[in-house]
Amino acid sequence: MPRLRRSPRSITLPKWLPRACVAVLLVGGCSVGALGERSARMSGTGAGAGGEGAAFELLWVDPRSSASRQAVEWRAVGRDADAALMDRIASRPQAEWVTGASPRTAVQAVTMAVARAGRTAVLVAYDIPGRDCGQYSGGGALTVSNYRAWVDEFAAGLGDRAAYVIVEPDAVAQVVAGCAQVVAADRYGLLAYAVERIKRQPQARVYLDAGNSGWIPEPTRLVEALRAAGVGRADGFALNVSNFRTDTDSRAYGDALSKALGGTHYVVDTSRNGDGPYTDTSAGGTDAESWCNPPGRALGTPPTTVTGHPRLDARLWIKRPGESDGTCRGGPAAGQWWPSYALELARNARP
Repeated sequence: MPRLRRSPRSITLPKWLPRACVAVLLVGGCSVGALGERSARMSGTGAGAGGEGAAFELLWVDPRSSASRQAVEWRAVGRDADAALMDRIASRPQAEWVTGASPRTAVQAVTMAVARAGRTAVLVAYDIPGRDCGQYSGGGALTVSNYRAWVDEFAAGLGDRAAYVIVEPDAVAQVVAGCAQVVAADRYGLLAYAVERIKRQPQARVYLDAGNSGWIPEPTRLVEALRAAGVGRADGFALNVSNFRTDTDSRAYGDALSKALGGTHYVVDTSRNGDGPYTDTSAGGTDAESWCNPPGRALGTPPTTVTGHPRLDARLWIKRPGESDGTCRGGPAAGQWWPSYALELARNARP
């Protein structure tokens, strides 16, 4: 899941992109996913970030994403049909994952480009010690003091620019599920620090990750952990990051968890949930890694801040479709771009 980036030499825009959007996309991003929801915006219906009739918000599309570069490469060799499918990913707003050294530089570079375009960034803070309980995306800061300094740098890079910030995917749910590599109190203390520090930035909307509906099936098991980890100071919690639970399941789970937390808002990752979770029928429906690069999945609901639900603030593409979950099922390392998997997600997506 780490963010791995390289700059392209050129950008090819999809032919169907509205002319009004082209110039904006070239200088920093125009949410084609948002334009796909323009009827909701124009009618003033729906809810996002708190109620009926909420204003529509344009999220940033990175014109230098791996999917965009892939589309360019395929068009150059005559794979026009595959390139058109890749546009289904390249044209949508996706999160920028920030991890490792120099978070201030990384966050500042992204959010300044986004601000110039008049859009809103989606960022993931992902560097907690003992990250991913030592699994495919293991790593993170080496010490408590290192992590606090990392969070300070992340927040400083954000400044007064607008962003949705997802704090440490899996960090709470892994402890609740029994990760023996971390001390619960220490982990929650660091998360609370991250939430509070990033939330000081005037336009930061902070969502503490809470796993997914299939991981900790009883949402009440997460309540005390989320409270200890600072959810009360956040704008809410995030669900389904890098997972495949359906919109219906995530909303029901989110509502139940929200109620248990006193009405807390939430966001949902819909990047790859178009066909729901994977079940390996050849193994009797029991696959310990059903979440890791499962076959036959599809892109989900396009990102939008108009949700029609009073507590669901946004549907976001937090996991970047086409980036591997890890070295399972023949995939590359976690976070690496995997063109064939991206193409399958796009091909299976509903129009």
